[in-house]
Amino acid sequence: MNYTIRKGTPQDIEDAFRLIMELAVFEKGEHLVSNSPARMLEDGFGNNPVFEFFVAETTDEKPEIVGMALTYIRYSTWRGQCLYLEDLIVTEKYRQFGLGKMLLDTVVKRAVETNMAIVMWQVLDWNTPAINFYKKCGAELAPEWINCTVLPEKLASWQYGKF
Repeated sequence: MNYTIRKGTPQDIEDAFRLIMELAVFEKGEHLVSNSPARMLEDGFGNNPVFEFFVAETTDEKPEIVGMALTYIRYSTWRGQCLYLEDLIVTEKYRQFGLGKMLLDTVVKRAVETNMAIVMWQVLDWNTPAINFYKKCGAELAPEWINCTVLPEKLASWQYGKF
């Protein structure tokens, strides 16, 4: 089976969202997804696009999108502009064919082309296959950093100026 990696288009949003939901189910977080294909279409292709994505597509008679890497620009006060890899997803049936590496290579190439200081992303500490994949690719994993998040239910009730 042959594959191609290409930049995502508005026509790919539904397939991208399907892959996002597949990842959310794998990570046991599908109940946390509040995004939608319509919002992604606006956020990625509207007046002020905030992300871009690349797809892995079969080159069969009937092409199928089987993987995706979604990125956006993040700013580091220490390094400058960074390319942040939000999600790297290959549907389970198509893993072990090198598509994850092809997508990651495309993201790194994009970072070089756009003069980004670094490429960065997160991986869940229990996702051993992904951790091993990233190590094999040469990524450095930084266990000393802890993620912090203000969840939607806390945003509206945030106690400004109080501890």
